Amino acid sequence: MGRILSVPDLARRVGELKRQGRRVAFANGHFDVLHVGHLRYLRAARAQGDILVVAINEDASVERLKGPGRPIVPAAERAELLAALEPVDFVVVFEGDTPAELLAEVRPDIHCKGPDYETPEKVPEYEVVRAYGGRTALVGDPKDHSTTDLIGSIKALPD
Repeated sequence: MGRILSVPDLARRVGELKRQGRRVAFANGHFDVLHVGHLRYLRAARAQGDILVVAINEDASVERLKGPGRPIVPAAERAELLAALEPVDFVVVFEGDTPAELLAEVRPDIHCKGPDYETPEKVPEYEVVRAYGGRTALVGDPKDHSTTDLIGSIKALPD
């Protein structure tokens, strides 16, 4: 089972692991309502490294990016669920709308994003990762699942 860490504790732990020669992969997202697409993404991200860090957006960020009524599941509960998944070693909740500052502080070896970005260079944090010597990888299956679609399907169910 993975552990939920604060940003300073995560940075310290990742530094230790990298000094031991471990390769650290990093995945991030909202993970508001978990679905199979999330699991496939996390498994593919874990395959990129020895350790998988998952960063989730704080609640205020999810609301700004996804709109009123989101997140459905609060950050503490999203973190707990993710930490229980087999591919995940560490979970951290980050402030802000992008993980750019967190990536620069933690400096994972590989930043993993979904294939919907088409190329690593199109990932918004690509330059941040490249600047410290990391690599950006596109992982997971095609984005055939989305939380927004899942929520829409649930809302469309008859009472």
